[in-house]
Amino acid sequence: MPGYELFGAEERKEVNDVLETGILMRYGFDGPRKGIWKAKELEQEINKTFNVAHSQLLSSGTAALTVALSALGIGTGDEVIMPTFTFVASFEAVISVGAIPVMCDIDETLTLNPKAVEEAITPRTKAVMPVHMCGSMAQLDELKAICDKHNLVLLEDACQAIGATYKGKAVGTIGHAGTFSFDFVKIITTAEGGAVLTNSKEVYEKCDQFSDHGHDHIGKDRGADLHPYLGYNFRISELHAAVGLAQIRKLSQFLEMQKRNNRIIYDALKDVPGISFRVIPDPAGDTGSFLSFFLPTEDMARTAAAELGAAGITGNFYWYDNNWHYIRKWQHLQNGSFMSRLSEDQKKGVMHYSNMAYPVSDAIMSRCISSSISLLWDEAQAKDRGQKIADILKKVVAAHTVNA
Repeated sequence: MPGYELFGAEERKEVNDVLETGILMRYGFDGPRKGIWKAKELEQEINKTFNVAHSQLLSSGTAALTVALSALGIGTGDEVIMPTFTFVASFEAVISVGAIPVMCDIDETLTLNPKAVEEAITPRTKAVMPVHMCGSMAQLDELKAICDKHNLVLLEDACQAIGATYKGKAVGTIGHAGTFSFDFVKIITTAEGGAVLTNSKEVYEKCDQFSDHGHDHIGKDRGADLHPYLGYNFRISELHAAVGLAQIRKLSQFLEMQKRNNRIIYDALKDVPGISFRVIPDPAGDTGSFLSFFLPTEDMARTAAAELGAAGITGNFYWYDNNWHYIRKWQHLQNGSFMSRLSEDQKKGVMHYSNMAYPVSDAIMSRCISSSISLLWDEAQAKDRGQKIADILKKVVAAHTVNA
């Protein structure tokens, strides 16, 4: 990953189509745009590629989560269960609609532990939001069953897993709604952008309206649109959509390359003593964008991460110390550093869950390293990288074993 690595003539062609018309906005200006509707075309490609009834393009993955939560009726005082390992946008979106993010332990899938989810449900729980981290997927059968049992919304944050599938279905299309991010380092990029995917016409129409100031988008005169709901501005531009249109047509190529290089790295590491790998609920559906593995102890993982960095082997993430992706370092959240005032009830809930101890998640994340997979490696380069990583891991494990 990501798609920006193979940005080329196809993307430039689509962007130039828009520049030739000078119409950069996705709505209106029907005549001057000369039939060029890149956002509409990309939404159609998303629907076809992921076999989903509806999609709504937005300005970011964060916007997609915010719009989806609003369209699903989640708001003031509602609790949304989400994992301790995710990107900060997940809890930012929940807080932005007045709801409370309820942090929940993960397991070795690096996603929500269904048993922990069941235990986290309260009378205020409205939704479960699995985050398909690092290109793989959550245990969706179990999570869907929990949501069905308790009449909860299942909202998939699939921002890091575009192209992943679970039992033949695209992640992001299995819950009541799902979200993608197309930012610069995602599997496919629009530079900045996102999407909500849903099979519900009602949810789609609400997303469409909420993301554009409440416009109902009925009829041909934008100025005469009615406004069934209040809304905000989360629109994508035609320029961003144009980039995505070229990228989505390359998605199968990206996935093939990622999976090939991922397998090469895996083959190099699989026999390293003491190493285990992330549990993937449906291995055939993994995107291959990361290879995540566990060392026996936190000390070994820390040492290995440092040794990989010192050797100049980039793209290896020790999430336990990362302040964007793991709860342990979300100090702005834990300190209540909010720019705008939250209600006392919401702030109390946010502070409660963000400052709880999560020893189960800590025990997993403190031993985990995720190695990102490039589209640019040929087979020889991937093998060389895999061998170098394996050599370092063997050295670290052996040294700690002797010292123990």
